[in-house]
Amino acid sequence: MAQENVEKHFKLLDEMVEYIQEKMNVTYIEGLTIGLEYIVTEVAPSSITKEVQEKIDKKIKFFTFEALNKEEIRKVIQLTILKGMKGATQQQHLITPDTVAMFIGYVAQKLIGSKEKLRVFDPASGSANLLMAVLNQLTMNKQAYGSEIDTTLIQLSLMSANLQRTEVEFFHQDSLQPFLLEPVDLIVSDLPVGYYPDDVRSSQFKLNATKGHAYSHHLLMEQSIHYTKEGGYLLFVIPNFLFDSDQADKLHVYLQQEVHIIGLLQLPLSIFRDENQAKSILILQKKGEATKAPKETLLAQLPSFKDVRATEQIVEKMNQWFKNEGY
Repeated sequence: MAQENVEKHFKLLDEMVEYIQEKMNVTYIEGLTIGLEYIVTEVAPSSITKEVQEKIDKKIKFFTFEALNKEEIRKVIQLTILKGMKGATQQQHLITPDTVAMFIGYVAQKLIGSKEKLRVFDPASGSANLLMAVLNQLTMNKQAYGSEIDTTLIQLSLMSANLQRTEVEFFHQDSLQPFLLEPVDLIVSDLPVGYYPDDVRSSQFKLNATKGHAYSHHLLMEQSIHYTKEGGYLLFVIPNFLFDSDQADKLHVYLQQEVHIIGLLQLPLSIFRDENQAKSILILQKKGEATKAPKETLLAQLPSFKDVRATEQIVEKMNQWFKNEGY
């Protein structure tokens, strides 16, 4: 039934977005933002004509988002965003695969355990698919925060959170600038990879490059650690070449000083277009008076998620690791 709900609402939303795209001469993603904003606020954007509004009103009558659960709504929005971003060349516009988001949620739940309240932050939240997927899996009371510089993506994030009836505070800013944010318990982020052009700002970071531009993904890791409580956890989706790059030595030294490396889970190559884009999940804990390094670091090569038996086996091994480590 859940899959039917998702498919039905995706089809309805897709038809509406395509209609807005054609009539208002905008991109699919812009059309999606306009459509979702209208569904959420019930206020027609000033830019649409009476004729278009009437047609959209007729289509909206068929939506029953209030009857869907949070995960169903998230998946409907994710599918439309994926359609809109097909062929997107900008790395930061690529969406975190669902299976990866689910795995991060599972690991987060294991690490956090029975904590009653949790503050969660994604400093590079994009369309907030990863953040919302993780929030939907965590059972305790949550305060959630996301940061994104792209205007369209932050609008999509807001609409997605509103439709899922989940309170999230979003910062519309460069995520390497200071935040008005108290440290959090958990950071989850699919790190955008590249150089950071603001050399003045990057000079404030320990991971600034000795020459040329610093890597934005290195700086985001440092920024994230800064905004994490002592003993808090950080789960990053990182490129596999992270520790092989020209600035890797500095990163390694910094991480040894600031965090315990809890684990590294290599994602299956089958979910990436080519080997150069392959990624892993890096699991860290910020050092504090009561923290200690794991007896054994959790290292695993995750199988293809389509291989159910192999995935079950790796989850069993991971569950045993969490048990041995006292989680």
